[in-house]
Amino acid sequence: MKQLLRLEEAGLFLLSWYFFTTTGITWWWFLVWLLAPDLSMIGYLINARIGAYLYNFFHHKGLATLVVLGGTISLSPLLAASGWLLLGHSSMDRVFGYGLKYISDFKDTHLGRIGEAGHSMGN
Repeated sequence: MKQLLRLEEAGLFLLSWYFFTTTGITWWWFLVWLLAPDLSMIGYLINARIGAYLYNFFHHKGLATLVVLGGTISLSPLLAASGWLLLGHSSMDRVFGYGLKYISDFKDTHLGRIGEAGHSMGN
């Protein structure tokens, strides 16, 4: 099952990259900005609760969907591309086993604990 979920997330990553290119923005900008959503980890410098909330906000696929829709409806290629980038980044994270964070610890995710044998997507 883990491999099937990884494959699904890899498919979403590729789909995000493809639709990013349809916005008219050069494809390599996707690679340049791919790790930008991880800047949200700066919230962990304050505390785990703020860090988790900020991280989860920028890694939630619902936000990515809203940004894509907002860009599409408003005919804003940059906004749509930003949404596709958010979706692609979140999917890439899930491929590697990084999920949404619990406030208890950075390593506690909805996919399991990062770095442990029981980590559901990391095996």
